[in-house]
Amino acid sequence: MSSQGPYVELPIFQGPMDLLLHLIQQEKVDIYDIPIAQITDQFIEVVRQMEILDIEVTSEFVILAAQLLQIKSRTLLPKPPRDSEDIEGEDPRQELVERILTYRAFKEAASALSELQVASG
Repeated sequence: MSSQGPYVELPIFQGPMDLLLHLIQQEKVDIYDIPIAQITDQFIEVVRQMEILDIEVTSEFVILAAQLLQIKSRTLLPKPPRDSEDIEGEDPRQELVERILTYRAFKEAASALSELQVASG
């Protein structure tokens, strides 16, 4: 579920993954055990508060909000029996966690490169 859309930069967040990472860090939760219901509610509230009605900007946030709601609904469904080898038994948050970890790594690398550029200035 990767987004190939345009780069989005808002005054505070540089896109929906930036907002999601911020909410996770703000709640000081383990990135591997995201309280998806709580984070989803907060994410949707921030999207609602956005004053920018530019469809291209808000659409990326709405897409991620929809993905969060899908994950939230999957966590509410009964778990399949343990002996089932179906992939449905996987944690629905796993793909999101991997995306967040990748995003965080790129963000930290960009910050380090920016600091090097300023230092060599």
